[in-house]
Amino acid sequence: MSKVIFVTGAGRGLGTDIAREALAAGNRVVATGRRPDEVEKTLGGPQDNLLVTGLDVTSIEDAEAAAQAAVDRFGRIDVLINNAGNLFTGYFEEISPAQMRRQFETNLFGPMNVTRAVLPILRKQRAGHIITITSTAGLVGMEFTSAYAASKFAEEGWMESLRYDVEPYNIHTTVVEPGYFRTELLVDGSTNWPELSIDDYAPRTAPRIEGMKSMNGKQPGDPAKLARALLTIVGQDKPLPRFVAGSDAIEAAEAKAKELLAQAEASRELGDSLAYDDAHA
Repeated sequence: MSKVIFVTGAGRGLGTDIAREALAAGNRVVATGRRPDEVEKTLGGPQDNLLVTGLDVTSIEDAEAAAQAAVDRFGRIDVLINNAGNLFTGYFEEISPAQMRRQFETNLFGPMNVTRAVLPILRKQRAGHIITITSTAGLVGMEFTSAYAASKFAEEGWMESLRYDVEPYNIHTTVVEPGYFRTELLVDGSTNWPELSIDDYAPRTAPRIEGMKSMNGKQPGDPAKLARALLTIVGQDKPLPRFVAGSDAIEAAEAKAKELLAQAEASRELGDSLAYDDAHA
């Protein structure tokens, strides 16, 4: 059955693939981005099943206007896909406080703004699905990604909790944790390099930046295949609350699960001894 699918960050990368695949499958698509003219051009121009509207996810007013435009055009929203995001890289001390805040404004408060605008519509319908694209970096911390990982860990904690808030209204949530996909995350405009320079880190910073630049275009994941996988999830009666996307992501998730279990077991003797003496009386 055709659905109304609202996609953020639809002007490039994975967002474009999601919008294209959703249209090809016969869905109605609300494709949003900061530059709506470019979004429409990327998706092939005006179409009956396509609404293109401007949306800067850091703007609550933009989010509310885009959600209303979707309802005005199609009468409902069935699926929200929070895809828009960016990447601030660097060792923690070299990332300025302003950069850290900008990372969170886009990657955490951005999807929160859009979800806050869309949720009243989904609750009124007593049906809907919220999908948020996080990252393997939302599951596993990595060198040189403290800002990005922090924003993605926060995004996952929010989504895991939101799941229980909205379940009574027949609204599903799915966290998507992609591994390395050949999107535009590592291109200029999506990736931001550290503003500060500290001598201790300098011998490591330059090779890290060059390594990340050289990785662009060589990632193993195919974003078009990921887009089709998301449409499969959208069509399920009981969609997964967490979708680990890519063989590298699955490997990372398995390793993290083993590490957590090992750390829990290592904590048992001391951790189990911290209750009041009468707590188990």
